[in-house]
Amino acid sequence: MEYKKEMAQVLDFEKPIVEIQKKIDELKKMSEESGMDLNNQIKDFEKQAQDYKKELYSKLKPSQKLQIARHPERPKFLDYVDLICENFIEFHGDREGMDDRAIIGGIAKIDNRPVMIIGIQKGKNTKENLEYNFGMPQPQGYRKALRLFKHANKFNLPIVTIIDTPGAYPGIKAEETGQGAAIAMNLREMSKLTVPIVSIITGEGCSGGALGLAVADRVMMLEHAYYTVISPEGCASILWRDASKFADAAEALKITSKDLLELGIIDEEISEPLGGAHCDYNETASNMKKSIVKAINELIKKSPETLKAERYNKFRAMGRFIEK
Repeated sequence: MEYKKEMAQVLDFEKPIVEIQKKIDELKKMSEESGMDLNNQIKDFEKQAQDYKKELYSKLKPSQKLQIARHPERPKFLDYVDLICENFIEFHGDREGMDDRAIIGGIAKIDNRPVMIIGIQKGKNTKENLEYNFGMPQPQGYRKALRLFKHANKFNLPIVTIIDTPGAYPGIKAEETGQGAAIAMNLREMSKLTVPIVSIITGEGCSGGALGLAVADRVMMLEHAYYTVISPEGCASILWRDASKFADAAEALKITSKDLLELGIIDEEISEPLGGAHCDYNETASNMKKSIVKAINELIKKSPETLKAERYNKFRAMGRFIEK
């Protein structure tokens, strides 16, 4: 399946690029209407636009990466399934009478290897967002994921999780039906699985809602995704009683892939096409697939006990501090 996305929504910091593109379009139109040869001027502007874009995207602030991670045209879980997997068969339900559509999972093949792939799905329009609850899972979603984890463990299938969520659903009903307990159960049980687990944060990775699918042997992030214990807006509301200070919070929280790679929270940063994943679904998925295949090929060589021990030690080592 071929995906190619043109930018539908211009982000604030991208407006200078749009202005240059307008000049290019005007010159092209003038050239066509007048018959004048303006190719040299057009090429100069095109090079200027490309150089500016490369410079811009190489120095993005955390708050700007936040905007890209939340871009409405960013690929969703099922887009990645279409582009990365073959023969996907979706499994439904938590075996307690519920099927949370925010979490979708099933068996598929990646490079002809059977895997269990599970992800958090967002919608592309209002109807879909209502179906997928805006990518905010409820307890039954985490219980469904746990059922699929155990199924994969039983049949020795590597697990791949793809995460893009603003957080677990914070509604009263979710709390009444055990939201915290469902996430905690996933954290505990994922740490005990004996098969390889690869997790990728592809957009938003907020709080326990993301971690409930990310206790993995390899945790990766797309270049412009973010991963954090709390949203920058939530952090700003708590610290400064002002959500508009989210840019300051984003800087302080160290939410970007480069920061988290340096801190040892993630294991790999996966590059995106210039402009973000929404500009080229195919290139993004191809980069992800290469990282998934490489990680699984390395992990399957390890014994079940080694996988468990290394996974445990990996997460225990996070948040280290020094006492003087």
